[in-house]
Amino acid sequence: MIKYWCIKDNIEAKESICNICGERTEVQSVIYWCDECNVPVYEDKCPICGSHLRRLTSDVRPVFPEERLLIEIALGKPFAYIKSSVWNGTGNNYYADGKRINVSVKKLMELDDNYVRNEYNRLSVDNTYEYFNKIIAKFIRANEDRYNYITKEAMSYIRDKAAGYDLNEMFVSFSGGKDSTVTSDLVMKALSTPRILHIFGDTTLEFPETMKYVEEFKKEHPKTPLISSRNKDKNFEELCKQIGPPSRVMRWCCTIFKTGAISRKIDMLFKNKKRILTFYGIRRSESASRSKYDRDSDSPKIAKQRTVSPIIDWFDFDVWLYMLTAKVNFNNAYRLGYARVGCWCCPNNSDWSGFLSKIHMPGQYFHFRDMLIEFARDIGKKDAEVYIDTGKWKARQGGNGIEYAKTSVVSFAPCALEENAFNYELQKNITEEFFELFKPFGELNYEMGNKRLGEVYVLDHNGNVLLRIQGRVGSNQLKVIIVNHRIAGSRNIKNAEEKIKCQITKYQMCMACLACEAVCRHDAIKISQDKDGRINYRIDDNRCKHCGECVGHFVGGCYMRKVLAIKR
Repeated sequence: MIKYWCIKDNIEAKESICNICGERTEVQSVIYWCDECNVPVYEDKCPICGSHLRRLTSDVRPVFPEERLLIEIALGKPFAYIKSSVWNGTGNNYYADGKRINVSVKKLMELDDNYVRNEYNRLSVDNTYEYFNKIIAKFIRANEDRYNYITKEAMSYIRDKAAGYDLNEMFVSFSGGKDSTVTSDLVMKALSTPRILHIFGDTTLEFPETMKYVEEFKKEHPKTPLISSRNKDKNFEELCKQIGPPSRVMRWCCTIFKTGAISRKIDMLFKNKKRILTFYGIRRSESASRSKYDRDSDSPKIAKQRTVSPIIDWFDFDVWLYMLTAKVNFNNAYRLGYARVGCWCCPNNSDWSGFLSKIHMPGQYFHFRDMLIEFARDIGKKDAEVYIDTGKWKARQGGNGIEYAKTSVVSFAPCALEENAFNYELQKNITEEFFELFKPFGELNYEMGNKRLGEVYVLDHNGNVLLRIQGRVGSNQLKVIIVNHRIAGSRNIKNAEEKIKCQITKYQMCMACLACEAVCRHDAIKISQDKDGRINYRIDDNRCKHCGECVGHFVGGCYMRKVLAIKR
């Protein structure tokens, strides 16, 4: 039973917006268990047998025979639950026939993975879907009303939001996970066409099963265009060695391998479109951060893009009810026991997910572990293996111990001879591209300045001087004179000087992560890296509106500055 709860007024509400205070409510649910039919039910009375049901948990997902067998092996009870109705509930709790199974993930991680893997491979030949299929058939029958309700509502919502849009003005954001799979199916059915574009964000860190599923999807939907976006210029392992592996608070991988690449693909595909409608599989129940998402909103990246999330209030229960009822093919990783299938080595993945990877993809798992241990030793961790195996690397913050982090430091001193002038000693010699970073402040003029000093003027739209920049190509000495502090919305000289340091930091640290490209709403910034590693950072004069968003969006001006902040 779905419930909305207003945190502010501490009362139950009827909708996602409280009719008393107008604040967004939190979505809650209750899943019941029918002891007679042996399945979870969304209502408190079983539609099949009429029994009044007992509360089980707030959300559940089915445990497929593959995952069930692995649990049984770990418990030392092969096939003990082969005939049982097995489900996984909130808090990663396992239930067999409505009763909780005592499964300790911590103890699972201590098991000999070779033994578990060999047993799994040996016993898999006798594993069967016979009993599972009968249970799922009853689950579908018991929750038919819930399926009809959520399906009808979502499809009506999709048709309403797509009204007035042409087919070539919309696309489905496709990850290969269960949520985007359901969203894709709903959109194609609601709009009565398979010809809607799908964009798959290939992070290069996908589960092997995800890549297989994407190929299956293409074969099953030959009329559905599916285009992949991928950052071909970057290598994950090389970046891990250069700036350290991503952590829960520094998931630089999302920016470099997902956000930037997808944004660039969208810009290319919809360059001449005045508006774009994007269907996302985001759900509020997935995390605390997503609980505050709107069902439809303007994209923070592209002004003409509208994003809608048809299943935002669905639970895992609903997603699986839909796929199993509609017989939608899905990523095989879920059968193995993965609850989510983003990047396989994500620091946000659970210990259970790590255990599954150790069993089902040991080559990749142990290669990544060795890489993490090497990194831990490089930054001075004496207990490197313990640091990695206990998951402490996932909470890492800052760039201490990392050589590349030193580029985040900007050394400067006020000029004693000239007012509002600052001298900088850069950690990287000045190139012609360096001055591109000052375009967000105004128009560059190379003729007015003293060429002997390598001086470039920055002018406002009326031709008034804002900045004088003195720096010869090939030198690391720079002088910036602030003539007018009103650059990129600066309130005073100090604020203007901070914005200038932002651009210098960006120049020193730039590694073509594409974050700047992604935040520019005017598609003015283009970043590339040649085969020799040289970064080319260009700002289109005709597109740049001097809004300053690329300057102040990230702390210190550069996304990598945030990732590699050094404790001083």
